[in-house]
Amino acid sequence: MFTGIIQAIGQIAAIESKGMDSRFYVKTGELNLSDVALGDSIATNGICLTAVALPGDGFWADVSAETLKKTSFKQISVGSQVNLEKALLPTTHLGGHIVSGHVDGLGKIIERSHAGRSIHFKIQAPDELAKYIAAKGSICINGISLTVNELNGAIFELNIVPHTLGETTLSAAQAGDEVNLEVDIIARYLERLLLGDKAADIAPKQGVTMALLEENGFLSR
Repeated sequence: MFTGIIQAIGQIAAIESKGMDSRFYVKTGELNLSDVALGDSIATNGICLTAVALPGDGFWADVSAETLKKTSFKQISVGSQVNLEKALLPTTHLGGHIVSGHVDGLGKIIERSHAGRSIHFKIQAPDELAKYIAAKGSICINGISLTVNELNGAIFELNIVPHTLGETTLSAAQAGDEVNLEVDIIARYLERLLLGDKAADIAPKQGVTMALLEENGFLSR
């Protein structure tokens, strides 16, 4: 588990093909690896990766074909910068929100503009993720815990303050870039909980519907 508070910016130093999978070498820059052991998790652009080798100035991690297909890692290359966060400890300050490091989908930046000293982003989320995103709620973008300012359908808006820009890869993000999205874990579990006993049924995936909400007393008849 993570908090979405980025601890360092790293760089992809090498990529090795392993059949359909790949192995990535991530140089971790200022990230302190003294308390990291083989098998530990490090969120890399919001993707939970397992350290399989620790050469000293970074870590090697295996990335499956599924992860390559469904995240921005399919486009990443040697030299790309990535946001890094070590797994949280019981003593970690929870400055962001609970983040699992499991990417739900890819969003696309459709607009970047100035808003005073901050940068304003508009991001298009996949339609199937729109129901999990709420105004003033939390969302994880490339591993960064952020607050949704405005929401219009599947398009949400963010204001990124100078400190966050300076400490993450968002400083270089531009319109057209794809970003890893992880929705609030509470929203995902709430959807499942609302299914009640029907969660055990084998049925087509349809999620929370108006009929389901009405049946469970969330809408007046």
